Parts: sequence; C-alpha cells; structure tokens
Amino acid sequence: MKDYFPKRIVCLTEEFTEILYILGQQDRIVGISQFTERPLIAKKEKPKVSAFTSADTKKIIELKPDLVIGFSDIQAEIASSLIKLGLNVLIFNQRSINEIYEVIQAIGAIVGCTEKANQWILNNIKELDEIKLKSVDRKIKPKVYFEEWYDPIISNIQWVGELVKIAGGDECFPALSKESLAKYRIIENPDEVVKQNPDIIMVSWCGAKFIKDKLTSRPGWDKINALKNDQIYEINSTDILQPGPAALTDGLKKISEIIDKWALEHNED
Repeated sequence: MKDYFPKRIVCLTEEFTEILYILGQQDRIVGISQFTERPLIAKKEKPKVSAFTSADTKKIIELKPDLVIGFSDIQAEIASSLIKLGLNVLIFNQRSINEIYEVIQAIGAIVGCTEKANQWILNNIKELDEIKLKSVDRKIKPKVYFEEWYDPIISNIQWVGELVKIAGGDECFPALSKESLAKYRIIENPDEVVKQNPDIIMVSWCGAKFIKDKLTSRPGWDKINALKNDQIYEINSTDILQPGPAALTDGLKKISEIIDKWALEHNED
C-alpha cells in the first residue's frame, strides 16, 4: 500500500525533531528550530528555519513541507501565517507528563510508527517507576522551589513539578504549576518563596545564563534553607524545559541526582 504519511516535515521546536529521530523517521524532517540540541546531528543535517517565537516563512515555503509541527500558544502567530499560506500546521500544547506521552504517541501515528512510539513510552514509564520507588520509604522529603525566570519571578510548569515529585521532592507551588501560561505562574511577592522556605532551589531561566547573585541577593532570601546550605542548582533549559523525551530522561536524571544527594545527607540511616 502507498505511504500516505507526511514525507516533508518542519519541526518548529526541538522535541518534535527528537521524537522523529527516536522513531527513526529523521529522513522526513526538512527543517528544524535553531535551538535544537537533540540530537546534535540534526543541527548538521537539517536546515534551521525558526526560533521559538519567529520563523523564516519564506524558507519554510521553499522547503515545500506537507506538515509543520509546533508547540504552544507562543507559536500561534507563526502557525496562523503558515496556515494562511496554505500549509498543514499542527500545534500541540502538552504541559504534563501524560500529555508528553500523548504527543509522542500522536507523532508515532502520524508517521506510521505507532508500535515504536508505544514501546518508547512503556520503557520510559518503567524508568520513572524505578526512580519513584527509590524515594517511597524516605521519612523526609525536600521542599523544592523551581524557578523558570527571574524578572518577573516565574515558577515551574506542570511536567517539571511532576518530575520533582517522582524524584522524591515536594514542589513549593503545586497550584501554580497547573497553570499552562507563564503569566499565570508569576510570583508577584518574592516573600512567598521565603515563606515556603525550600530546602532545594533549582533554576532554569529559559535559555538565559543563570547569575546566582540575582537570586541570592533578593531581600530576605538569606533566611531560606536552600541558601543557607548552598543547595542551589542550575539545570540546562534544553534538559528540562522542552516538553519532550529529554525532560523525561536527562531532565529527570538531573533532578533525581540533586534530590538523592540531599536525601543521603538528611534522610538515610
């Protein structure tokens, strides 16, 4: 039977490129984001056609894609302009671990690799369960504050909070993490973090360089346990803030290592 799956795909963000390479379908990719880091070979093999909030529309048209895939409301304007030019555009809005799995499954179906996508998901669920089991008997769990941006202060999105919990931590602002848009996760009063008094602070400033003094010099933050005990860690945004396979593998590994280290000092007999 003829292959009716899309043969020329543009990926406006990294996670879709990563998924297609995992599925062995990289030959279908004709354009990627300039911020793509996974896999590194993609940067050498594929034309770069977009940033996160902008894209080279002319270049995308010249590539003659039969499908363009993007992420979130932030890429709505890019999607709209491409749709008006007659292209097929698919935008996902995954914000949780389950939704990331749904996207992997959907991409698998789109390129005819449902079984391979499902197997990756099952393997990853097993890995997450194994990490979760390590912390189940711990008497004390660290309170974790994860910061996505510094001005305004923005706390973590849902999948990050879920990964913190899997690794054995308690996130400081679980209600905020359920908000899909960053503007609704703004912490207006920095004293709210002081009141939470996290044991660990993890920082990933959306691709910006982390400057520790910007965080530690905030008024009153010297009272926080994480600052007193120098439990402040940067996690590369490409490891944790891309809602795809990397967050569920490399991102979780880094979070787990940080929390395991804390637990070893505070929890184990």
